[in-house]
Amino acid sequence: MNFIKNKVLIGILHLMVWLVLFMLPYLLSSGQNQAIQTVIFFSWIPLFLYAVIFYSNYFVLIERFLFSKKIIWYVLINAVLISLFIWANQSFKDFFFQNHMVPHNGKEDPFRPSRSLFIYIDIILFTVPVVFSIAVKTTERWIKTEVERKEAVTIKLESELQHLKYQLQPHFFFNSLNNIYSLVDISPEQAKQTIHSLSKLMRYLLYQTNDEKVSLSNEIQFITNYIELMKLRFTENTKIEYDFPVLKTDLQVAPLLFISLIENAFKHGVSTSQETEIIFKMNVDENRISFNIKNHNFPKTDSDKSGSGIGLQNMKKRLELLYPGKYEFTTVVEDHFFIVNLILEI
Repeated sequence: MNFIKNKVLIGILHLMVWLVLFMLPYLLSSGQNQAIQTVIFFSWIPLFLYAVIFYSNYFVLIERFLFSKKIIWYVLINAVLISLFIWANQSFKDFFFQNHMVPHNGKEDPFRPSRSLFIYIDIILFTVPVVFSIAVKTTERWIKTEVERKEAVTIKLESELQHLKYQLQPHFFFNSLNNIYSLVDISPEQAKQTIHSLSKLMRYLLYQTNDEKVSLSNEIQFITNYIELMKLRFTENTKIEYDFPVLKTDLQVAPLLFISLIENAFKHGVSTSQETEIIFKMNVDENRISFNIKNHNFPKTDSDKSGSGIGLQNMKKRLELLYPGKYEFTTVVEDHFFIVNLILEI
């Protein structure tokens, strides 16, 4: 539909341009003696020939010869066309001078310009529509190429984002199952409660994250539920705090944007033998989101296979694809704490 609409608009534009070109000489010469004859022989006939050359190139010659690298044939065909039309144009002008510019005494007007001057001017004028048609056709081809390139980039972007999303959900589910597994023998009741909480989280993952953007309020509720779910797994030696805002006006963000950072904090910030602390904090100022995480740093060893390692990589890829140039993402280890700062403009 857009293609047809664009074709119609281009056709209307061409029609308007030629209408102006044909009407302007008549309007400028109206009221003068022999005005209509002069306009016909010196404006309308040449304009018609210019149009034939322009559209011969526009619709046929440029695509078939110039864009196909058959440049010699393209030049020869245009040279023949221009020569033929110059001859035709000169014949019409000769007819005009013979019938309208000869004085009553039968002698030829001595002030009539030489034929060679007319031919020289015609060569220049008949070359203009060729050059102009090349410029228009090349511009249209460039625009079409750019549109196709952007469409290809968009399709690639959507495919990659979808792949990352499909990658994230099994990763999240895998980590949650690990939590439940660790609770089955220790606290069956907690394991049951965890499964119930997990079902709510999975419902959000399956049914509310299919759109390009989701409500930030819903996303905050999701990560809050996830943190509460994770707290069931740990003892009092692990201190978990979070501070999320109550939004007055809701914002839209990409779904599951913060969960990789939270999973990473639980993966690397908890020790079975030491007291640990994990702090999550989010601030929202108009369209600016600041998300901070501070946790003790206990890096996993190479022999630890508890995670696939895609969390932060996934996060960085999604930020670059979804918010290029609109985010700041930094990580630093300071005083045995791993600190993450994410600032996002939405």
